[in-house]
Amino acid sequence: MTAIAEHRPTRRWSVLPGFGPSLGFTLFYLCLIVLIPLSALFLKASELSFAAAWKILTEPRTLAAFRLTFGASAVAALVNSAFGLVIAWLLVRYRFWGRRIVDAMVDLPFALPTAVAGVALTALTAKNGWVGSLFAPLGIDIAFAPPGIVIALVFVGLPFVVRTVQPVLQDFEPELEEAAATLGADRWQTFLKVTFPSLAPALLTGFALAFARAIGEYGSVIFIAGNRPGETEIVPLLIVIKLEEFDYRGAAVIAVASLLAAFSLLIIINLLQRRLGAHRG
Repeated sequence: MTAIAEHRPTRRWSVLPGFGPSLGFTLFYLCLIVLIPLSALFLKASELSFAAAWKILTEPRTLAAFRLTFGASAVAALVNSAFGLVIAWLLVRYRFWGRRIVDAMVDLPFALPTAVAGVALTALTAKNGWVGSLFAPLGIDIAFAPPGIVIALVFVGLPFVVRTVQPVLQDFEPELEEAAATLGADRWQTFLKVTFPSLAPALLTGFALAFARAIGEYGSVIFIAGNRPGETEIVPLLIVIKLEEFDYRGAAVIAVASLLAAFSLLIIINLLQRRLGAHRG
């Protein structure tokens, strides 16, 4: 009996609760916060027939809002991916005076209310603003036009790329770059063949987060967009207009379509990210 007791496996003590309570709490929280609201949205949209829902989605005003929202979000996410990589590289690889200030400024769009950002960007890019006055003589409108929407989406989405790439870059081993240099590779070859493949999955994740954030952005865009139907009207604003008109079913249909489109794109990006990770491995 003593030998059996000595070889009996002891239960590992943990500060957190076991698997069962953790799984139950996780499922309960996800259902309460995510699944139940989305189910209510789908149920409201299902009150319309397929023909009625298709008629709402194929209206010229709705199609124009979708084209503008997804197009501007994609452009803003691409811009953030390029400049976010540069900013993350600067913050990780170099030590300079004011680095902490620059690092804190990256998180400013998180803390700044979106309405304040929208008003500030509108004042800056209007025809009489500091930036807008430079382009007004050339006949280029920034505020109350698609370029202004892209600028607002770039502003709110930049931190997602920087904060996603920065930890990966911090954990990257510089010895790999040094080994490539000793083998005769120049700086661009080292970056493209050694550094960038390790950063690509994180960069793609940052692009997906910035893209998803831009699709649902409302507060900062409505001030700078001009909100002209068919020209500068975004999908979130169209949903709000439907709600103000007490067209709850129409708003639910547009919201479901936007959700499905964004979710499909995120799945595609996730698959690409996995393939990049598998290729790297």
